[in-house]
Amino acid sequence: MKYLSNINSPADLKKLKLSQLPEVAAEVRDFIIKTLAESPCGGHFGGPLGAVDLCVALHYVLDAPKDKIVWDVGYQAYAHKILTGRRDRFHTLRQKDGVAPFPRIEESPYDTTNPGHGSTSISQALGYAVARDLQGGDETVVAVIGDGSLVGGLALEGLHQAGHQKSQLIVILNDNEMGISHNYSALATYLRRVRTDPIYKNTRQSLEEIFKKLPGGEIVIEVGQKLRAGVKSMVVPGLWFEELGYHYIGPINGHNYSELIGALKTARGLGGPVLIHAVTVKGKGFEKAEMSDGQIKWHAASPAELEKAGVGASKADTLQEDAAGLVKKAAPPSYTQVFSDALIELAKKDEKIVAITAAMPGGTGIDKFIEKFPKRGFDVGMTEEHAVTFASGLALNGLRPVVAIYSTFLQRGYDQIIHDVCQHRAGGLPVTFALDRGGLVGEDGATHQGVMDLSYLRSIPHLTVMAPKDELELRSMLATCLSLDGPAAIRYPRGTGVGHDLSGSFEAMPVGVAEMIHDDEKPDVGVIAIGYSVQMALGAVETLRAEGHKVALMNARFVKPLDETIICDLASRVKRLVTVEENAILGGFGSAIMQCLHRHEILIPTQILGIPDEFVHHASPKIQRAELGLDAAGIEATIRENLKKIDKPTPVKRARKTANGASNGGAKNGAATKKLAEVGAG
Repeated sequence: MKYLSNINSPADLKKLKLSQLPEVAAEVRDFIIKTLAESPCGGHFGGPLGAVDLCVALHYVLDAPKDKIVWDVGYQAYAHKILTGRRDRFHTLRQKDGVAPFPRIEESPYDTTNPGHGSTSISQALGYAVARDLQGGDETVVAVIGDGSLVGGLALEGLHQAGHQKSQLIVILNDNEMGISHNYSALATYLRRVRTDPIYKNTRQSLEEIFKKLPGGEIVIEVGQKLRAGVKSMVVPGLWFEELGYHYIGPINGHNYSELIGALKTARGLGGPVLIHAVTVKGKGFEKAEMSDGQIKWHAASPAELEKAGVGASKADTLQEDAAGLVKKAAPPSYTQVFSDALIELAKKDEKIVAITAAMPGGTGIDKFIEKFPKRGFDVGMTEEHAVTFASGLALNGLRPVVAIYSTFLQRGYDQIIHDVCQHRAGGLPVTFALDRGGLVGEDGATHQGVMDLSYLRSIPHLTVMAPKDELELRSMLATCLSLDGPAAIRYPRGTGVGHDLSGSFEAMPVGVAEMIHDDEKPDVGVIAIGYSVQMALGAVETLRAEGHKVALMNARFVKPLDETIICDLASRVKRLVTVEENAILGGFGSAIMQCLHRHEILIPTQILGIPDEFVHHASPKIQRAELGLDAAGIEATIRENLKKIDKPTPVKRARKTANGASNGGAKNGAATKKLAEVGAG
């Protein structure tokens, strides 16, 4: 590396000449590509490559970390990380204790926020700018947002407020016509016209020349100015942004350093809010990723994919044959694929079924539905709130909408689930929520873990909530959701199924009915698990049962409504209970079990296994489960601890005295305290 090996901070970058920056960018792109090819877990690809020149230009002009760069979503910022002292650790990207997948303020003073979801940058940058003004600072604040994120409601709210506030703020619109996939919206169409229509490029200059030649006289000049203003509203690029209160610069070539740096310097001198419209190419520098269809495929890249594309060291093909030379079986389909296929099968039988996704057609499998039923499938862009409320309107007029959104992103539509779906009519509207990536998802880190959904969904009246233990149950649960008169949510994990034969038909299952997988007349320990955790618990329980231990295992299937009959029956026959979920312990599935037992006045020592009251950062799902005790080995260890405690007396937790000397509970409560002393999170 001619330049990059000597760049350890933006100060080193500033020592170079403007003419040398394209070479720096080329080295950064090459470094990103080769690093991801050798990484064990890959990473985002097309977006970071397309934003390299923006990163280089920003750090060449600005004085970070004094000046603030606020990134939207955050995967654009790989070059930012490399240029701000993290080059030598960049090979640890997305790995446990390694470089974070997105900016993270705990990682570097150059990172201003902890993004991961889209549309957040303008609002946060405005907060930085207003705080600067109130405290008498002079730093430059820049928000970098993609055109895919700009359509989000939060981005537009921030855009409007910043235009009104008039604080000095630079918004860079990184316009590559793409989100994760193609953008479909009125704003995307507008930007496309601004970007490509020759009328926009030429008319303003022509108008200026024409008006200069108009006959003299104040009246004519005044009429000319008004006429020009009217024509300008039809043809001038960026007028929409100007009407919102921004100085608009662009569109400029986001890979041309003269234009980029000139625009940044101009923006710093204008005062007030400025929007720089920079046109870039997603995947810049990697030919296959630059191609139109490749921009979707290469949004992210694994080492195997890069190797097939000719990047990285060649390895022996071990995918087709094992060490003995036997052809390996194909991997089971992913839960996403199973969901997609099942939805299409059901939609063939019911024309009222429609599907909605929010900028994630490929990630949720809705792309296949749209291909099959183009008039019944909708990608509404990065607008989760709108997706949910749009679904409510469809349902109000007799259709059966299925809203497929990642668990972590559906959090953004929480109010709409309550207000626009579940409050309507006596039992809510028949909207189905398909939550892909439920549970631990690994290397994308805290912003993407789907570990809050059971908690945030089960508190909503009228909403049925379920989670399958495998791909067979996923298909049946989807049919169940679409058979109900009210709203329902089904949560399933990232990754492949367990390998069941999916060639048979599937039907709806009874609502609120659990499944006993292993049982004894009088088990010592009962394990109640939900969703993917059933597979982990199954391995642990079968190991213990093979040793002669009496351990029962229940697949709850439903978080709401619970199968209270079978739960209470099991609780009355065991000496201790363990609940297992890949969800936050607070307010989650285990809490629902505890509340059920409390309602039925069943006192049994119960240990809840789940996500503790903290965020789970980037590592592989295998490492995350092991550290949280949610893999088979961890669950087995917890059950063994409970087996050991069976013959030991439960410690008495003395009742706390109140100010007047009385106990904080009567004799009945004291007994309950004794029996429930060990109830809680493991």
